[in-house]
Amino acid sequence: MHKVTFKFENSEDVNVFAAFGENLLEVARKTNVAIDAPCSGNAACGKCRVKLVGGNLESKKTLHISDEEYAAGWRLACVSTVCDDVEVLVPDIASAYRSRMKVADLSSPGEIKIFDDLKEQVLEAGIELKNDMEVVSVEMDIPSLDDTMPDNERFTRVLQAQTGMEKVRIPFCVLKKLSYVLRQSGFKVQAVMRRNDRDVFVYDVLKQDEKAVVSGLAIDIGTTTVSAIIIDMLSGEILAKGSAGNGQIRYGADVINRIIESLKQGGSEKLQNAIVEETINPLIDTMCKQAKLRSEQIYRMSVAANTTMNHLLMGVYADPVRMEPYIPTFFKTNSVFAGDLGIKVNPCAHIIVAPNIGSYVGGDITAGAFVSMVWNKPEFSLFIDLGTNGEIVFGNSDFMFSCACSAGPAFEGGDISCGMRATDGAIEACTIDEETMEPTYTVVGDPGTKPVGLCGSGIIDVIAELFRCGIISPKGKFIREGKRVRHDKDGMGSYIIAFEEDAGSVKDVEINEVDIDNFIRAKGAIFSAIRTMLSYCDFDISMIEHVYVAGGIGSGINMKNAIRIGMFPDVPLELYEYIGNSSLVGAYAMLYSRQSEQKVYEIAQNMTYIELSAIPSYMDEFVGACFLPHTDAALFPNIGQE
Repeated sequence: MHKVTFKFENSEDVNVFAAFGENLLEVARKTNVAIDAPCSGNAACGKCRVKLVGGNLESKKTLHISDEEYAAGWRLACVSTVCDDVEVLVPDIASAYRSRMKVADLSSPGEIKIFDDLKEQVLEAGIELKNDMEVVSVEMDIPSLDDTMPDNERFTRVLQAQTGMEKVRIPFCVLKKLSYVLRQSGFKVQAVMRRNDRDVFVYDVLKQDEKAVVSGLAIDIGTTTVSAIIIDMLSGEILAKGSAGNGQIRYGADVINRIIESLKQGGSEKLQNAIVEETINPLIDTMCKQAKLRSEQIYRMSVAANTTMNHLLMGVYADPVRMEPYIPTFFKTNSVFAGDLGIKVNPCAHIIVAPNIGSYVGGDITAGAFVSMVWNKPEFSLFIDLGTNGEIVFGNSDFMFSCACSAGPAFEGGDISCGMRATDGAIEACTIDEETMEPTYTVVGDPGTKPVGLCGSGIIDVIAELFRCGIISPKGKFIREGKRVRHDKDGMGSYIIAFEEDAGSVKDVEINEVDIDNFIRAKGAIFSAIRTMLSYCDFDISMIEHVYVAGGIGSGINMKNAIRIGMFPDVPLELYEYIGNSSLVGAYAMLYSRQSEQKVYEIAQNMTYIELSAIPSYMDEFVGACFLPHTDAALFPNIGQE
């Protein structure tokens, strides 16, 4: 066994012992050391860079590390194996993908405005903001030698009489505590329950003088980030809000790599543990402390996630999702409880899952489509959710079509040399002076936070500005020279956004021609999917009347720049609306409102899923879109007219 020491720029060392020949990235994963590996260790992305500062590693030379960098000690963790005691430095850029757990300041109107806006729209649509949760007082006769009825039957009969319902369900978690609570309270208790047309389900039994808190949890499980809120189920009030990085990220940035990882021995359990034990449960614990409640007081959950995330959360075999003919285990399920998955809330909490409609269009999109209100408006609208997969809905109150395209991880920083998620240190907005080529940028985090890399919105801005200033050609090649532009020995150009001395990293923050090419492909996938779907529906871009954009790639997207690079259609800017994390808001609606839940199911049933790979014209559209802004300039008549 050899001692492996992981060193960090701003935190304490982590020491672990590893066997001879063990892969360094796998050692880091087992030790819970965050090293970015969007390609899941295939040596394709070059993100898992570490610096050898002591001892030895067996490490292959790759194209991602220059001869000078290799001589200075830089290695890729995924192609390095332990052969001796070793010390490696994990730079900030390699661990920046792991979003710090954050809780929101609910006194800030901006944090809850989108939820308040949704309530207004839902009420205007004629949907009732009400669920079937309630708290009732139950008083029973005290048992005696003349009345030896069992506690559960005694409790059931009184509830039947009070509610008028014949069927009362008492789960095991309530049965365990029933006798104790009844005798502690003199057989006068409170029942936390839900009542529908079929039966009464009892979630909890409490003493009569105990304060009954009936709360619920809504979760958006993104491929990169998990966001959640806790609400009062009786009033709809938001009690806590938070987010954290998806612990599965170290097994790959995209769903395909994670599915492949899940097929390995013990892989499904590792991925389920990463999302439940490492991500959701700590997030619940943190938010419960903020809301001053016990996790057992969370009696219902709703989950909005893509199809793969749903499968991996539940530990369900996911390989058919990625293999033709792309058949998931389920689109909709109502059979899962929190206790089944080890989620640390009330074990009887029922989990509402936003329905999937295809292998690559999941519940996050059906929930988001509900929030956009496309289904309730006569105008022809686009709903675009930007992430590792770009998912798109087009339609109105009469019809809806949906599709998904594989944009790759570029929108969340993957495939980009200095790319990162929208966490502290990420450049999220940028402008460039056309004359001097000097950048001005804003960074995620507290004032004075130094830049570490670029998140999705920042990448859009930088590429758009480089193109606007004539620094790069429509093919993404550098055509101007200056202090900020340099070329390597092979002639590849790059633009320096922050020099090393101004950055919070061990190297310059820059974007090169390979990065730009990767991003052009990602934006090309989005635009070509939009064009293909519109054509399939016998529509064209001029008929779009509103565009809703969702996703967490930064604090917001500069729509003008997204149009300039050919990612979004060239329609008037006033038609665009950024609606943030629509998946979480949709999960909230399903949790709090029974009618909203039913409407989301209805939306999923009525939405037509288009498999783009089955449409011959899609590839032609994609090739045409891999240009700034497009090979057909007529599609972007307003570019250059500002």
